[in-house]
Amino acid sequence: MPTLVRRRSTPLLAAWLLAAGAVVALLLTTALANSASAHGSVVDPASRNYGCWQRWGGDFQNPNMATQDPMCWQAWQADPNAMWNWNGLFREGVAGNHQAAIPDGQLCSAGHTSSGRYDALDTVGAWKTAPATNNFRIKLYDQASHGADYIRVYVTKQGFNALTKPLAWSDLELAGQIGNTPAAQWTPETQGVSIQVPANAPGRTGRHVVYTIWQASHLDQSYYLCSDVDFGGGPTTPPPTTTPPTTAPPTTAPPTTPPATGGCAAAYRVTSSWAGGFQSEVEVTAGASAIKSWTVTWTYANGQQVSSSWNATVTSSGSTVTARNVAYNGTLAAGAKTAFGFLGSSTGTNTAPTPTCTATV
Repeated sequence: MPTLVRRRSTPLLAAWLLAAGAVVALLLTTALANSASAHGSVVDPASRNYGCWQRWGGDFQNPNMATQDPMCWQAWQADPNAMWNWNGLFREGVAGNHQAAIPDGQLCSAGHTSSGRYDALDTVGAWKTAPATNNFRIKLYDQASHGADYIRVYVTKQGFNALTKPLAWSDLELAGQIGNTPAAQWTPETQGVSIQVPANAPGRTGRHVVYTIWQASHLDQSYYLCSDVDFGGGPTTPPPTTTPPTTAPPTTAPPTTPPATGGCAAAYRVTSSWAGGFQSEVEVTAGASAIKSWTVTWTYANGQQVSSSWNATVTSSGSTVTARNVAYNGTLAAGAKTAFGFLGSSTGTNTAPTPTCTATV
């Protein structure tokens, strides 16, 4: 009888092993497919679905979420896959025509992409916010090291009410951007790479939406990412004094009089470097009085060349580089700061220059 049992168990065992092998192969194939299709998102300040996954991914059935984090609760109830696939909120084939592809009210779901998986991210309400200052950075994590043709960061205009109004394109103002940046120029992570993009949103207070468009480089693949922030530091310009002036106001200068020169300072630093290239940032600080525009100049000593820039208009003449503010970051209150960045090439030695800053008031 023992012999008979063993003979009958042999084909059963073989069938079980074959089935188990098929399951393992399927799991391995799925894992590899998921790895190959992995993408990324803004992780700081966290995009809506990344933040929900970060806070509740290990406890997403906890009923306390309904009262502690109701917007995430409704998103988890609508489609948990929107959080598990926090790195897949994109559309393909947009060809840069973002406003035509994404209707108003659907910006956070990328126009109901992925058969509506991310629709709950468009829901209007009190999404959890991250604290932010008027000069801030977004950190974008690129899990598959695609790099970017460009990244654009928008912020809602002052007066936009994120608690009552669906997000529309007309609610946004460009606050920062960078151009073509291959993944080799990003910061290596345990898996993939990340990059930080500086942004400037003067005059913002309270709750706002930061909207990031990441145009990945490997395909015509556009990511649309909503992050909720609270500019809690108050206005960037001091309120006017209520003390009446003791002297009569000055007469208006003739139109031919050049604008008065105000004070500003500039600090240059290299944020990353690699063989033959580097990324740098220059921080501009207004002096004791408010300014309306600024210009920063410096001279390279080692033949460095600027290739692309963001948050400033940068031109070169020989070894001299001139950077001027763009429309949204020229006006600074006394002591206020802004920053711009750029990519450059070098032939080895990359001595940091000493910039000078001039401004108009």
